[in-house]
Amino acid sequence: MTITVDTTSTATTFSDDWHRWHDAREDGLRDPLGWLSLAGLHWLTDSPERLDGVPGTWWVTDEKVFITAQPADRLDVEGERIAGVRILTPAEGAPGLSVFNEERVFEVIRRSGQFAVRVHDPAAPTLAGFTGVPAYPADPRWVVTGRFTPFDTARTVTTGAVVDGLEHHHSAAGTIEFRIGDAVETLIAFGTPADLRVLFTDATSGVTTYPAARSLAIGAVEADGTVTLDFNRAVNLPCAFTDYATCPVAPAENRLRVAIEAGEQDPAL
Repeated sequence: MTITVDTTSTATTFSDDWHRWHDAREDGLRDPLGWLSLAGLHWLTDSPERLDGVPGTWWVTDEKVFITAQPADRLDVEGERIAGVRILTPAEGAPGLSVFNEERVFEVIRRSGQFAVRVHDPAAPTLAGFTGVPAYPADPRWVVTGRFTPFDTARTVTTGAVVDGLEHHHSAAGTIEFRIGDAVETLIAFGTPADLRVLFTDATSGVTTYPAARSLAIGAVEADGTVTLDFNRAVNLPCAFTDYATCPVAPAENRLRVAIEAGEQDPAL
């Protein structure tokens, strides 16, 4: 008896699944106050100053951000309008604290001990002009199995950033070894064994893909220590779309020698 495997149907299902994922990814990028809404990044000093297009006066003292504003400036924090001085203390590396200004949000962030105001505007040109993310066609051969080796204890890996002078500190859980063709590669994985992700570059970086890094969510380690890396779902960081992000670059250990011709491409191209 001959058993026939319908590879066409399997490939179609794989492609359809990827397209649904890709459509959801693009829908997320259309968030009116998401990464594509960034319209400014203002680094603060210890001298009170007015920022371009931003109401109020802003400065830093004793590692706190001070805002002076009047009710007419329409700056709201936690549902309360600023009328005088408001002090905010954003956490290092964490999502920022929100100051609302009608439809806009001023996100107060701390990065490498420096403080900044990041402007989210639903009318930002990057968001208005967004037509989708270019990507390689989905291909099952870019789904590979790797083996996870945990560190004895989680360690911190420090990387640079797309903004000079900034650093990012990542909690690393272990390494993932995998084979692509004749090449055996290793990546440091961030997160926990229950939810791993990697930042990487490869031979396409700066050619067809964004040069600083791409990110790949891997998920949980299987009971036998294996993980699945679906490079079709490698995505750009926010800095690939906007100059107002402070994204990390890939660690030196995660610069792959092979060309990963899968996943999202450089939107600037």
